Amino acid sequence: MFASFLPPEVNKLTGPTSIAVAQSIERQPINTPLSKQAITTAYVHGGTGGTPILLLHGFDSSVLEFRSLIPLLIADNETWAVDLLGFGFTERIPKLAYNPLTIKTHLYHFWKTLINQPVMLVGASMGGATAIDFTLTYPDAVNKLVLINSVGYSGDFPLGKFLFPPLNYLAVEYWRQRKLQALFFGSNFGNLEPGVIEAIRCAMLHLEMQNWHEAMISFMQSGGYSDLVEKIAQIDQETLILWSEADETLGIGDAVKFQRAIAHSQLIWLKNCGHVPQLEQPDIIAKHLFTFCKDS
Repeated sequence: MFASFLPPEVNKLTGPTSIAVAQSIERQPINTPLSKQAITTAYVHGGTGGTPILLLHGFDSSVLEFRSLIPLLIADNETWAVDLLGFGFTERIPKLAYNPLTIKTHLYHFWKTLINQPVMLVGASMGGATAIDFTLTYPDAVNKLVLINSVGYSGDFPLGKFLFPPLNYLAVEYWRQRKLQALFFGSNFGNLEPGVIEAIRCAMLHLEMQNWHEAMISFMQSGGYSDLVEKIAQIDQETLILWSEADETLGIGDAVKFQRAIAHSQLIWLKNCGHVPQLEQPDIIAKHLFTFCKDS
């Protein structure tokens, strides 16, 4: 059975892994200084032992981004995945600002409430920028840091702050319509493999959550993580950089920049995969995470 807070479209998922992870999504109210109202936060938790692993998804995504990776991790290690403030299936409170500051504040109180011990923090794409920002602000909460094709040097929204009504709404709706059209044509004209259609369904499911447009507009107008570049070199934690040689979204140049900037870091190149290796090569990602987590 799926939780009642998930959109009805969740019943259209067909992949066993997608279904299993979607069924494991929980929500809990998290008190923060951001509002008088607790923020009902979505997450997945499983496994025991080892340093807890905390997974942070990318832009306009959800915990379902890790649907292929989570089952591998929880088999041998305590693992958490959380929907960041303004994203996924976490509650979007009206008129709340959605920006890097509020995202890391909410994440800290999620960590403090449910985990409250140092974690190996894993951020993919925009989640990597969130992980960097969180690590610099709350260093005692992070034992080790893992960046997967991470935003930080590029991939932010510096022009978003110049979008005003109705352009801001139209930009967000255009993003949504692209996914809708891909799903429609792929499902009705058979030009997409079933696995690709399933991936689009997972990527679209949270778009049906209340106040999705408002939260997306708020985050884009904040400029995202455009001011993070000068702070990256301040990271003290051991850092693993996993980067796809065929990353079609961010390219490969930023990988070397991260390695040069972060003192205690190592870079591992991932072959034959694109921007989301956690979906394309989950076994390889899990192996690297376990090795890094246990490596002293």
